[in-house]
Amino acid sequence: MDVAAHSDDFQIAGVLSNRADAFGLVRAANAGIPTAIVNHTLYIDRATFDTALIEQIDSWQADLVVLAGFMRILTDGFVEHYNGRLINIHPSLLPKFKGLNTHARALEAGDAEHGCTVHFVCPELDAGAPIVQAATSVRADDSVQSLQERIHHLEHRIYPLAVEWFTAGRLTQHQGLALLDGQPLPPGGKRFEASL
Repeated sequence: MDVAAHSDDFQIAGVLSNRADAFGLVRAANAGIPTAIVNHTLYIDRATFDTALIEQIDSWQADLVVLAGFMRILTDGFVEHYNGRLINIHPSLLPKFKGLNTHARALEAGDAEHGCTVHFVCPELDAGAPIVQAATSVRADDSVQSLQERIHHLEHRIYPLAVEWFTAGRLTQHQGLALLDGQPLPPGGKRFEASL
């Protein structure tokens, strides 16, 4: 997703990583966006680390927390603190292939299509209410890398869309459901049609 300090509807409050070598920190700094590093190895447990994350995010007064490439499981307390304001993108058509190695698993399963899902985060891994999905056909000659590249392009289309809906006040979460313009979204979220 392109980093821009401002849009018509929102301003990026900050970019946070647990790794100092995350390229997103460089892109954010180059765009004049505040950055912070909270190194998980400096904390005695997940709860203490998550408390430090919360303190940093809350100091920016962020209305929405957007996870991108953050490969750490968050505690229930963190997730509940940002309930309805925490979204993630996952490289599969949830509820299929939760967790890791989704592209290889889609190929091994012989799936005809594969994609990505933006969803609200809940305490259960990759089980939050889906917001929007995009899919591509799986080709006979696909490798993990070729499939990953096409899914990556789809991620760059649907993640900004979900952020736009949220910042425009169109996207909310209520009782575990994702709502767009006050109406519950389908079980897989809104389907974004793209040809790749």
